[in-house]
Amino acid sequence: MNRQDLKYWLALKEAAGVGNVAFLELLAAFGSVPAIFAAAVSELTHIRTINKKTAENIVRFNAWDKISASLALLEQSGISVITCRDERYPANLLNVYDRPVLLYVKGSLSSADINIAIVGSRQASTYGNFTTERISRSLAQKGITIVSGLARGIDSAAHRGALAAGGRTIAVLGSGLDIIYPRENKKLFAEIAKRGAVVSEYPLGTPPRPAHFPARNRIISGMSYGIVVVEAGEKSGSLITARLALEQGREVFAIPGSIDSAGSRGTNKLIKQGAKLVENTDDILEDIMPQLEKYQEPPAAPQETGKGENKAAGNLSAPEKIIFNYLSAGRLHIDDLIAACGIEPGELQSILLAMELKEIITQHPGKHFSLKMDC
Repeated sequence: MNRQDLKYWLALKEAAGVGNVAFLELLAAFGSVPAIFAAAVSELTHIRTINKKTAENIVRFNAWDKISASLALLEQSGISVITCRDERYPANLLNVYDRPVLLYVKGSLSSADINIAIVGSRQASTYGNFTTERISRSLAQKGITIVSGLARGIDSAAHRGALAAGGRTIAVLGSGLDIIYPRENKKLFAEIAKRGAVVSEYPLGTPPRPAHFPARNRIISGMSYGIVVVEAGEKSGSLITARLALEQGREVFAIPGSIDSAGSRGTNKLIKQGAKLVENTDDILEDIMPQLEKYQEPPAAPQETGKGENKAAGNLSAPEKIIFNYLSAGRLHIDDLIAACGIEPGELQSILLAMELKEIITQHPGKHFSLKMDC
């Protein structure tokens, strides 16, 4: 994207009241960001998420000098800005409802990355650090890119393990890329940027506020095929990441810990709730590799011939009919359905639930769906 176009993207993100969902709805309605700025207040307020005040903020936006200064500083700092329309934008993240429209990147993202996230306690034990580095190193040796949050403890161990194997790793921050947190990870930050990427949705100068970390976690899980949780207490932020991963249809894995350790209660609870117990990398890869084949070869929509439609198909709404037709080809992962159907993830999940209740479809482990055999 050229500098002129990027200027409009940064400006719209800066406009008060324009969050990620509103930005994406505006973009879908007007086609381009310059066209959004050229629209009248009355046109902007036709968008569901845009009220009159927000529309006026867009029309009256005048902080163009600030945007130009930001662009100059980004260039000077060697930081790229990747939009959700850029081919380098993580493909899995495109299927997350409130995905960031912009990513600030130090280093390089690649469409070839096969991402697995590893997260856990900041107060990691010797066992936790050792096990994390071993798992991360082994995954990196097999070509997996390790995603984590650059925090103390398990996150840092995950990044170190990938780097030790000569592999790629991605750190997602809850601050601007010019504010390294925690400070003692400054050297690790530089190594990750050289051998992978450091990523944030926040502009330069943004401090690491507490509210930013749950938001950061949706990116960690959203850009990954699965998430491995190591040493998490009962109220750990890593459990929030695991919950987000489940909502996004990602695989969740957990490394068991001692029943006497408070730092392992969260991970052990995850296993009791259905997360896959991990003893080695094969436990992870045997679930991830089948997904990769599905992601790399999106299913073609079956033709509607009117023949062979079973009795359930006649009582479906239009969106349900679309889903029904895709599932007629066989079992599919929720992300394949999102990509194929063009239905927003949140809406799609509601439709799938309704179809389950009607006993038209069946949900399988790992957010895979199929038609019921007797429908």
